[in-house]
Amino acid sequence: MAKRSKKSADLETRDSSPASPDDIMVALWTGTSPNAFAISGVAALKVPAVSAAVRVISEAAATLDVGVVEILENGTEEARPDHPVSRLLRGDANQWTSGFELIRDLVADALVRNEGGLAWVNRVGDDLREVIHYQRSAISVDYDPLTRQPTYRLNGQRISASSIVHVRSPFDSCPVTLAAKAIGVLAIMETHAGKLFENGARPAGVIEMQKGLGDEGLKKMKAAWRASHEGAQNAGKTAILWDGAQFRAITMNSTDAQFHELRTFQILEVARAFRVPPSMLFELERATWSNSEQMGREFLTYTLEPWLRALEGALGRALLTRVERKRFRIVFDRDDLTRADLGERATAYSSLITSRVINPNQARKWEGLPPYEGGNEYSNPNISTGSNDGPSTGEDE
Repeated sequence: MAKRSKKSADLETRDSSPASPDDIMVALWTGTSPNAFAISGVAALKVPAVSAAVRVISEAAATLDVGVVEILENGTEEARPDHPVSRLLRGDANQWTSGFELIRDLVADALVRNEGGLAWVNRVGDDLREVIHYQRSAISVDYDPLTRQPTYRLNGQRISASSIVHVRSPFDSCPVTLAAKAIGVLAIMETHAGKLFENGARPAGVIEMQKGLGDEGLKKMKAAWRASHEGAQNAGKTAILWDGAQFRAITMNSTDAQFHELRTFQILEVARAFRVPPSMLFELERATWSNSEQMGREFLTYTLEPWLRALEGALGRALLTRVERKRFRIVFDRDDLTRADLGERATAYSSLITSRVINPNQARKWEGLPPYEGGNEYSNPNISTGSNDGPSTGEDE
């Protein structure tokens, strides 16, 4: 009875977790376990498509202007560039790291590490001194199994959560880990491509002999042939055969012919994993002037915006006190990435001003220009009469 129970349990376990069709196809195609392909962590950054995806997201987030805004009583927000947090994020996070580098590295870590991006906030009393992005092994995080409350440790010592900037990915795993198999397959394809061209690309054919050469003759012929014809420097040379030998060309099979298509498909898999348009990974096969602009807008909305929200929340929790968070919040200026060209902006401003949605000084503020007297009035300059309220040119009428 015991043996039968054990056998039933084994069958139950086997049936409850069957291999997926994808895993079976990978095993049949390669003859190896699908888990052998998995590449995660920093090793995945050696795959160009992965490093491009990580860079485009992290650097796009870091290039945006960031600062503290105050929430006024009427519900509007006003920038506070003199706030200590604004100065820290726009200047130097510490003596050896700029605010740009801090934000870029936090997002990059969140894309590559399951623990996410972690940095320590150094305070002396209420004075915010610096933010330090330590080596990955220095800061660790553990979660309560029920409430998921994090516990942080810096060099083994427990640290308050209010002193840690923590940016993390959804699903408790980073995109690199979730796409480890797809990245591994792409890495193996790149290795195969390198080996394919290492000795003068693929073998062009085989030499068929009419009579036996013997071991010594075969070694000499092989050495002579390799010295004369293998390698890029010998490409195109005329082959000379002897003793009735014949050269039979090897045609390219269907799998080799589709190798480029397979590599392209794996790049698309990486783009899906990071939610990045393929054109931003320089896969331009299906890119056009029209859909590239649309994909750029979708990148801002569906890829970058969630990371910016996560950054604002993580920075706000760590850099602003509980009392400050009632009045202030950290904001990334999205306008730097959504700005149209000058002609389109001028047309939009003109339409908004003439319809009295904004006034001229508001449009000038968006362009980084100082206000002028009378520019706060909501009027249509195309139908207004009377004196000119625009900025003076300094010339007499």
